[in-house]
Amino acid sequence: MRGLESEKTKIRHRIFTEIARAAYEGCDIAREIERLPYKIIPGEVATYRESIFLERAIVGERLRLAMGLPLRNIAEQCELSDGVTESAIAEKYYVPPLINIIKYACHKCPEKRVLVTDGCQGCLEHPCMEVCPKGAVSMVNDRSRIDQDKCVKCGRCAEACPYHAIIKQERPCYASCGMGAIHSDQYGRAEIDQDKCVSCGQCLVNCPFGAISDKGQIYQTILAIRSGVPVYAAVAPAFIGQLGPHMTADKIRGAFQKLGFADVVEVAIGADICAFQEARDFLREVPAEKPFMATSCCPAWAMMAKKLFPTLAGNISMALTPMVLTARMIKKDHPDCRVAFIGPCAAKKLEASRRAVRSDVDFVLTFEEVLGMFDARGIEAEHITELSPLEEATADGRGFAVSGGVARAVVNAIGRMDPEREVRVASADGLPECKKMLQLAKAGKYDGYLLEGMGCPGGCVAGAGTIQSVQKGAQAVDRAMAAAEGRRVMDSGYLHYLPLLEERPDAGEESGTRTGG
Repeated sequence: MRGLESEKTKIRHRIFTEIARAAYEGCDIAREIERLPYKIIPGEVATYRESIFLERAIVGERLRLAMGLPLRNIAEQCELSDGVTESAIAEKYYVPPLINIIKYACHKCPEKRVLVTDGCQGCLEHPCMEVCPKGAVSMVNDRSRIDQDKCVKCGRCAEACPYHAIIKQERPCYASCGMGAIHSDQYGRAEIDQDKCVSCGQCLVNCPFGAISDKGQIYQTILAIRSGVPVYAAVAPAFIGQLGPHMTADKIRGAFQKLGFADVVEVAIGADICAFQEARDFLREVPAEKPFMATSCCPAWAMMAKKLFPTLAGNISMALTPMVLTARMIKKDHPDCRVAFIGPCAAKKLEASRRAVRSDVDFVLTFEEVLGMFDARGIEAEHITELSPLEEATADGRGFAVSGGVARAVVNAIGRMDPEREVRVASADGLPECKKMLQLAKAGKYDGYLLEGMGCPGGCVAGAGTIQSVQKGAQAVDRAMAAAEGRRVMDSGYLHYLPLLEERPDAGEESGTRTGG
């Protein structure tokens, strides 16, 4: 759960910190990764699970994933360090999938069930029995009892109980997956259908047992930094408030430079240009060439649309995403540099693996991973005295981080370009709501509209790599928008980079297999 420092988040943080420390210190990573499970899980007695050996085995797999390596086959003998040396380079391609389930960390939660709790009062009316369409509820010893063989998990009994004594449980990862990509394997453990998965990472966030994790590039990023090649940090609009309560916007540049980055650039600058491009395309193409246009900046949303609604794929904007635009701007000014996108999103790792994007974005790290880098270097926000405010993005560009912000920026740009044009907008956040919106669009209900889709509920501030609660993250973005000197996209001082927009991504291109450099 975001905003909660739980044992799960503490272990994840230790793993990211130790991988970062190993990279900065330049130690023998093959030997170090064998030692780290004992450092992270010390002692002789298990704390979290039935066996300390199991705890260390799970940590070992998490360390491999943090290095961009695949999980080991449980049924085959394999050293924890297998493949680590080959991955310890500043340029490395990963083997899909991005989101992984550590099978022996899975609790084998039932996918769905309805249970009677101790709150049952054995009432005379017993509405739970009356509403059950399958006769699965009966009264035994003055308590309701559900016959699981008859129960169809409709939940009507739970809705009818005046004491709320009946609950409907769903496996958290299953319930949070908007693609229906999670099911149970033959042993009852969660399994991901990678043909359906869009790497949004919501299952990762919602698994309370920490059995799900994505691959990372911390080690490779630090190696690139240590190589002497300038590495620029492109920070997503959602960064405000995600790197600790004392890490204010004017300390970000100094903090990242202490990590070894050459400089920091706000991706909200690229968001301004993206909004301008989408506004221009909307005016030209809707309704003359297409019935509606959908925004493109969220990779999970765009991939979901292409997987489930292939006939509507042509309606998704072909504008380059803010991440790619910002990276291209950086490399235009610094041709021999590398760019690390720092953001809230697991799916951005998948976007950066696309063949059309690899030369632009070299690394993708989440806020959670970067916090591990800060701890590895002993960097504390309270001790940063070099203040350098980020002030080049507009309020509209920064607003891309929250649900509704992308559409608002595009509409504001259209208002400047064609004040007489009325734009109707529909927006949805969370993949289930996005699917509903596209179903209506397919039925012709949104002809002439601008559609905004966000894969995470609440927008980018709810991404799998965020630290703060969604509410606090949104409030921090609101403050950043209020502090921006420029208000609207058309106020941006970077629109002279527009020629970059003429090169369009291949809409039909599948993701590649890149995890590093």
